Amino acid sequence: MRYANLSGRLVLVSTDGTEAVDVEKASGGLFGPDPQAVYESFPEFRKWADTADLTGGEPFRPEQLETPVPAPRQVFAIGLNYHGHAAEAGLPVPDEPILFTKWMSSLTGPVTTVQLPEGGKVDWEIELVAVIGKLAYQVPESEAWSHIAGLSTGQDISERDLQRRGPVPQFGLGKSLPGFSPVGPWVVTPDEFADPDDLQLGCSVNGETVQQGRTGDLIFSVPSLVAKLSANLPLLPGDLVFTGTPAGVGVVRTPPRFLRPGDELVSYVTGIGELRQQFTA
Repeated sequence: MRYANLSGRLVLVSTDGTEAVDVEKASGGLFGPDPQAVYESFPEFRKWADTADLTGGEPFRPEQLETPVPAPRQVFAIGLNYHGHAAEAGLPVPDEPILFTKWMSSLTGPVTTVQLPEGGKVDWEIELVAVIGKLAYQVPESEAWSHIAGLSTGQDISERDLQRRGPVPQFGLGKSLPGFSPVGPWVVTPDEFADPDDLQLGCSVNGETVQQGRTGDLIFSVPSLVAKLSANLPLLPGDLVFTGTPAGVGVVRTPPRFLRPGDELVSYVTGIGELRQQFTA
């Protein structure tokens, strides 16, 4: 199942990503139009969607899609979570997840224009994003996938100077400027993947591939992250977990490379879909 936020309304999306069915209309009002409210009863929504008559979908344009999870109560992000990224940064593999948070105001849909801060050093970070589908608290790793509503494509766009400013790092600030957290184009349920623990992901700048990896290189997999995070605090339905980025970020290149006005960043996770960001001064 694929579901999305089409102009502020919850929709189910066809397998080829070209048509959408309005959930409120198709369910006869059983489920409302709010894409975030569905997490209050996500198991019931999933049960309905698996047997619903979804004929009569209507075509849409990618530009009409908004972020599929528009108002999560918590947005978690994991740093240094790929073996390749740790190696390129010259840092040891962490023993525990490196956790920071992103702010909800930075979330956007899949096709956007992002304003670059003046004099900033803005970097790209393709990420797999996990969406929590039901309360997860002290969940063992073996049961973690049952708490995941689905997976989406995300970018953890990062202003490196702001991220490192001050006596201690400001990860949340440097990674939460307006437009810095595009997610989409939709959420795909885990059963749609042959192996949800090993997906290809990557991104390009102006057509040049700058990142390409597989989630099988994650240091802490999606189930491991759910288990480790929920051991300390509850993960709430509709929360987001940005799971980390593979090798290829701009800041560690020689010389470092950052996004500039006029650049186009295209990001993808195979089996989900792509994001497309244009950058302006």
